[in-house]
Amino acid sequence: MEILIADDHPLFRDALKRAVTRAMPDAQLVEADSVSGLLDMAAAHPDADLLLLDLNMPGAHGFNALVHIRGQYPQVPVVVVSAREEAATMRQAIAFGASGFIPKSASLEVISDALAQVMDGQVWLPPDVEAGETSSPDDADLAARIAELTPQQFRVLLMLGEGLLNKQIAWELGVSEATIKAHMTAIMRKLGASNRTQVLVLTGRLALEGGTPSMPAG
Repeated sequence: MEILIADDHPLFRDALKRAVTRAMPDAQLVEADSVSGLLDMAAAHPDADLLLLDLNMPGAHGFNALVHIRGQYPQVPVVVVSAREEAATMRQAIAFGASGFIPKSASLEVISDALAQVMDGQVWLPPDVEAGETSSPDDADLAARIAELTPQQFRVLLMLGEGLLNKQIAWELGVSEATIKAHMTAIMRKLGASNRTQVLVLTGRLALEGGTPSMPAG
């Protein structure tokens, strides 16, 4: 059994590893500490049995990473493990395809039990949170569009959200600026946007409160 863990806090990754080992003693664990690392990890392990995903890693603008990973790897169940504990956030994660939402404040025993239930095919939420759709039709449509982006297009989108210009993104990815412009054209077409600012406004709709991407200069 192969379990992926994407979280930027080493201490909490260690706690998750203990919880996973408790629930699934023979599991092989693979880790990433950023969304960029998550994309590499998912590509290298497309048939993983489970992904444990933090919503607040570097590069993670709210639910964007969740919906993209669910679109690219629908066969991999995703459990969000987050410090966010609002019921609406939990329900939104489930609406966007997560198989569970575990608060980081949960005990090791609760995390282990939750993972076991998800691996059994169930959807897990804290007992005091009732499941229910919270996505508007517009947000559900946007999530579907983000899910259609290729991994490289999604990387470009992440860097755009960090405020990088085309030439900076090209340098980071080791490709030409013309290639980035082609990716931007494809991103705008898929998201139904006419410029970079509209792209950021759209993807910002899936950001957690207080986590809206920054606008680029120019």
